[in-house]
Amino acid sequence: MPRTADHDRRRAQIADAVYDLIAADGLAAVTVARTADRAGMSVGLVQHYFPAKDDMLLHAFERVGAAVAARVAGLVDEGARHERSIAAILGAALAEHLPLDARRRAEFRVTRTFAGRALENPRLAGVDARASAALRDEVARAVANGFECGEVDPATDPALAAVRLAAATEGLATALYRDPEERDRALEVLRAEVGAVFTGACGQYRR
Repeated sequence: MPRTADHDRRRAQIADAVYDLIAADGLAAVTVARTADRAGMSVGLVQHYFPAKDDMLLHAFERVGAAVAARVAGLVDEGARHERSIAAILGAALAEHLPLDARRRAEFRVTRTFAGRALENPRLAGVDARASAALRDEVARAVANGFECGEVDPATDPALAAVRLAAATEGLATALYRDPEERDRALEVLRAEVGAVFTGACGQYRR
């Protein structure tokens, strides 16, 4: 029997094929036949791993989420090594959700397509809701950490601040996808939104 690694590799190939098709031509371009052709495998094998189109879309969405999470984790580690403020690290992390380049534009299209499909599918809606909640939780933790180092006013509600910053990021992502020329302005607005929450100076690296 094929090893687990083989199954994982095939699922990844299929998810990447779905990602490429959506990024290029939208969800309508995703058919089992086109996905199989793009992935370099048979239609039967694709259907073996993903019986329905929504199953393929879900896996592609999860792959995008994992890629963004890995980049954010790298930014956090790098920020800590270079003793950057929590505000600076959070701003860089949120910017990973903006379609600032070709890769992130493609990721945005996949996540936006998934969110649209989730309106019609309760199972996908649950995954979409949990992904949004996870982002807010991460932002809320950053705000709470900001209390410790003096960057955030202790009177600030982390949950409300997280909703604000997550909503601002989502709105900026949509606006930037429509008009890529607004890249600099979108980043300026994001910095302003983060700065409105992180109003103090970072004291965690003081010797």
